[in-house]
Amino acid sequence: MTTAPEDQLARAESLLREDLTTRAAYVSDASIYRRLPAAVAEPRTVEQIRDLLALAHERGWSVISRGGGTSVAGNSIGDGLVIDTSRHFNRVLSIDPQAETADIEPGVICDDLRAAAAEHGLTYGPDPSTHARCTVGGMVGNNACGSHSVAWGTAAENLVAVTVMLADGREVELRAGGTSGPALTRTLSALRDEHRAMLRTELGQFPRQVSGYGLHYLLEENGFDVAKAFAGTEGTCGIITRMTVKLVRRPAATALAVLSFADAIAAAHAAPALRVRGVTTIEGMGGDLLDALRSRPGNETAGSELPPGGGWLYCEVGGETVEAAQARAQQLEGIVESSGRAEVQGAVVVVDPARTRSLWRIREASAGIVTRLPDGGEAWPGWEDSAVPPENLGDYLRDLYALLDELELRGIPFGHFGEGCVHLRISFDFGTEAGVARYREFIERASQLVRHYGGSVSGEHGDGRARSELLGIIYSPEALRAFAAFKRAFDPAGFFNPGVLVDPEPIDQGIRPGPGARTFDLKPVHAFSHDNGSFAGAVNRCVGVGACRSDVGAMCPSFQATRDEVHSTRGRMRSLAEMLRGEHLKDGWKAEETLEALDGCLSCKACVAECPVNVDVATYKSEFLHHHYGEGIRSFVGRRRRPMAHLTMGWLPVLVRLMNLVPGAPSLVNTAMRVRPLQKTVMRLGGVEAQRDMIRFADQPLTKWFSTRPGDAPDGRPSVVLWPDSWTNFMDDGPGKAAVEVLEAMGYRVLMPGGNVCCGMTWHSTGQLEALKREVTRTLGVMEPLLEAGYPVIGLEPSCTVMLQDEITELLPDDPRAALLAQRTLTLGQFTARHLAEGGDWPFGTLDDDGPRDAVCQVHCHQKSMIGYDAELEVLQRLGVDVDMVGGGCCGLAGNYGFEPGHLEVSRTLGERELFPKIRAAGPDPLVVADGFSCRTQIREGTDASGRTLAEVMRSALPEAR
Repeated sequence: MTTAPEDQLARAESLLREDLTTRAAYVSDASIYRRLPAAVAEPRTVEQIRDLLALAHERGWSVISRGGGTSVAGNSIGDGLVIDTSRHFNRVLSIDPQAETADIEPGVICDDLRAAAAEHGLTYGPDPSTHARCTVGGMVGNNACGSHSVAWGTAAENLVAVTVMLADGREVELRAGGTSGPALTRTLSALRDEHRAMLRTELGQFPRQVSGYGLHYLLEENGFDVAKAFAGTEGTCGIITRMTVKLVRRPAATALAVLSFADAIAAAHAAPALRVRGVTTIEGMGGDLLDALRSRPGNETAGSELPPGGGWLYCEVGGETVEAAQARAQQLEGIVESSGRAEVQGAVVVVDPARTRSLWRIREASAGIVTRLPDGGEAWPGWEDSAVPPENLGDYLRDLYALLDELELRGIPFGHFGEGCVHLRISFDFGTEAGVARYREFIERASQLVRHYGGSVSGEHGDGRARSELLGIIYSPEALRAFAAFKRAFDPAGFFNPGVLVDPEPIDQGIRPGPGARTFDLKPVHAFSHDNGSFAGAVNRCVGVGACRSDVGAMCPSFQATRDEVHSTRGRMRSLAEMLRGEHLKDGWKAEETLEALDGCLSCKACVAECPVNVDVATYKSEFLHHHYGEGIRSFVGRRRRPMAHLTMGWLPVLVRLMNLVPGAPSLVNTAMRVRPLQKTVMRLGGVEAQRDMIRFADQPLTKWFSTRPGDAPDGRPSVVLWPDSWTNFMDDGPGKAAVEVLEAMGYRVLMPGGNVCCGMTWHSTGQLEALKREVTRTLGVMEPLLEAGYPVIGLEPSCTVMLQDEITELLPDDPRAALLAQRTLTLGQFTARHLAEGGDWPFGTLDDDGPRDAVCQVHCHQKSMIGYDAELEVLQRLGVDVDMVGGGCCGLAGNYGFEPGHLEVSRTLGERELFPKIRAAGPDPLVVADGFSCRTQIREGTDASGRTLAEVMRSALPEAR
């Protein structure tokens, strides 16, 4: 290729991200491999891709295509230039309802295409479990399939045409009948003619034979379909710039039949019998997967609606009506029984959408769930994606498990049993050389099993770095020569994604969690009790399935605002992993690149609940900040000093406590801060975002008000302790006063601690863990008499309640008082729901006599993630409140995050995502329920409304308040 013009190189250079913070976030995908790229670029146009290819040539870089980065085979990583089309190159260009096709750019998310097609009664057939975040370009690159492939086929079978940019910047269109490049068409025709017999006997032998290149599509009987042959090339032949994909019509109605068997092997034996008309999925899983799911917090009873057994098949059945689909689904048990292939132990047929979704959730969460075994042990991809003809799957699984037992390995099977494809994460030990050697032994012997059963080492995820070396085991030398010739036809210099498919890298080269991954002594402050006390073990939880890149749910808010991989949960975990390794981020806890990656974390805790393996970036961030900056006043001076916001926000509970020692000080401060220039000067000096409004302080602490009010509750009533968190005590005392009235109306004597208490949340979010432990230890001393008395403790501020229920036991694992306080602490909603369940008095009316009162409800992110909101919803329903829940998770302020400089744009973007629009749409003077102080602050600044806590809503329903 000739030297590119300087202006073209300059344009390309302006697109590059060469900083280590970004490169570390792209070091891996969902595989076990790592490669640090030379640079990352996120183009918006075809012209920018062309410029980037020219620059890569100039600098001697290879080029790696990347979409959602959800590949489990290491297909989308490399040490050259990573071109990520997911952020900007992601438009649905047009949909033709008559032709049932869509023209799209490669970065379109699968679910976004399906949503656009749904407006025309259509959908995109391939639907892997990562459909909420994987890109269609990546799906085509890997020839992905999904659960409906028995009906709608692979990505290749749904590809009509594809436009590809070659290494020299030319675009060629590929479709049935040939290409827009005459020379390329002639070369591919000659390749077909030379290898015609091999193409007919080795390739295309069963639906999930995805390994290697799909050269059988070049045969005349397959229409010389070069587009379909290009699917599954895994970025090794060019950059996709545009695609035309086939759309399909969904059945008018569906039913889900779940059949149970003795184990996964029996389910696999039964699966081929179910390949009958109307069945669109035949998904299988084993009992260990259910055990693994139930080992996750909040999922202890998951799968209770499944029929008893040790293996299951999920069969979706379509029909013209619900009744027709249900009737057809009810026939499946008899079909299996009459086939004689296996004994059905139980069956359930579901047509209700909510029940169907609940059942599917178990199967779709598999890719993340099985990265941890039920006992907490690690399980890894590697032999993730093998496939055999469906009629051979049961025997193949039996022999595969014998091999696992022989090598003392464990794994949890699941997959597309109806098409002979099984996914399996295995307990490989990548921490030692011996463990890596055993990994290689297993993979090579398992490949021989696949060959014995006429199978493919990849059934939908592609070969990548995990399986390309194995192609020589399952294919003949002639097939390998044909693969090499196909790549040369598109990419003669080996410019695209080297080391994959042709001239493959060894399967044990560059393993991410491999030997040498931990290069400095780790002494975490947190107990990390779920990871055997290991910070590195906690970081290794993240395999990279990319659930954090989805718009569904609350994780990860900063990524949802920016679409930047660095700001995803996975990107931060990759930075932490690189910090631990120390190869490129060499400063350990002092790594500025990791600090930069973690800075965007809102500490919202959504990842704890929504990540399939429950990573907890908020805690990891806190641990990192503690080690990065150190503790005490010395951490606020010197070269690597803490941000001033860590002093003003982290020590806020102490600062306001001291301020209240001076009579009238809060009122004086509030008055002074009404002077706008003075307010902004004070905020800047305090290191706080000056475009925010200064918080206001209560005229007196809630505890002082409480101690001076006349008691009206007889001593004979049961006692409860109201926790006076710093926000309620010193800043917004209205919720606390309302809670006292509410609890007394319910028949309780309200107590408060006899001294200042604090959960330590502000120190935790700023990583000042020694100060936190001192504060919590002092607080536990104050609380000890109340704990010994056995009183329940009611928290009003959700973030503080979560600290008491969860965090303090990880920081003080050996203090029985911390465990006791965690056990006794409840939200007001939880306490009220328990009160109702025990037959307690209900002194409240409804808010409106004329019917339900509409309300917008912003659930605090910590409560949503760690506690849940069901109890509060029960109470609100009893009060006659019709709740419109804000579904996006964190409000965007997130405590100190929103007050720290540099975060304002993301903070407000998150508020505008759903919270602010819902409130504005609710009309004048809406009822907005928000228990979090930060949430109410964000609502007040972003709208004309004011948030009210559950306690205040309950008080307004008391007879004397109406």
